[in-house]
Amino acid sequence: MTQHPQQFASDNYAGICPEALAAMMEANAGSAVAYGDDEWTLRAANSFRRLFDADGEVFFVFNGTAANSLALASLCQSYHSVICSSSAHVETDECGAPEFFSNGSKLLVAQSEDGKLTPEAIRALAASRSDIHFPKPRVVTITQPTETGQVYSIDEVKAISAVCRELGLKLHMDGARFAHACATLGCTPAEISWQAGVDVLCFGGTKNGMAVGEAIIYFDRALAADFDYRCKQAGQLASKMRFLSAPWIGLIESGAWLRNAEHGNACARRLADLVGDLPGLSFKFPVQANSVFLEAPAEVLEALRERGWRFYTFIGGSARFMFAWDCDLARVEELARDIRVAASGQVLAA
Repeated sequence: MTQHPQQFASDNYAGICPEALAAMMEANAGSAVAYGDDEWTLRAANSFRRLFDADGEVFFVFNGTAANSLALASLCQSYHSVICSSSAHVETDECGAPEFFSNGSKLLVAQSEDGKLTPEAIRALAASRSDIHFPKPRVVTITQPTETGQVYSIDEVKAISAVCRELGLKLHMDGARFAHACATLGCTPAEISWQAGVDVLCFGGTKNGMAVGEAIIYFDRALAADFDYRCKQAGQLASKMRFLSAPWIGLIESGAWLRNAEHGNACARRLADLVGDLPGLSFKFPVQANSVFLEAPAEVLEALRERGWRFYTFIGGSARFMFAWDCDLARVEELARDIRVAASGQVLAA
């Protein structure tokens, strides 16, 4: 099969990392009990408990939309609301799934230039109305890192959770790239999750070297009551659950979950270092995780497209480049060379 040059439009382009694939192949060597009552799923859940140093409830689902939507639905009644950033994935890219699975819980959106929620924005939305005609605020959801590649510090998460506790709100974290935040901060998973006040975390596997699959971790087991029924009803209970859970064993027990994220982050920094001095170009957001948002004239972006580079411009018109676990540094340097040539006004040969 023809191998195409590596692209950086999305970290979903990447294949399966060796550690996850090896664990899946090992789980495939024979039969196992169905629907999650197997040794692989138990071992994966226990791996998460050790990683977070917390005795939480762990569930495995197919994708991030299901993880976020079902987790939020479990924290809400239909007359409740969820406070999120205007660029949050649950608001912009999940086709109304959070509202659908919660039977109508409304998303209350805070405008945010960098994708981050602040305690002040949360308080303003939560206190905007208290009459019975308006959906009652119940949950805050933050994305770590945000859709703009910004990373909440430990203190920022703690400040948000403090406001949540004060206002009687639960705190959910969309961690599609949670590992990249840990790599950026150099902290343990516990320090930016339950120790900082997060109630429920959706930990992303797909963008960290797995073929498919996300984990949902309830640090307060009481909040997970009947969640297994939600998963079944939503079509997220895998009959051969070991193929969702076993790859996590490979990622976590080998340490690949963090190494993969560190590599993606390093590749983003490498591109930033190589093109950061070019006149007329800038970064729309600071490079803090595995993404680079490049602000460039339209003719520069068009020249890159003509050269065959793929990228999205759906956040503020800047070109987004994402770097996955398998990112080839030589290819990053090739992209940087093409950006430099395009920025200098030279013609790029196809």
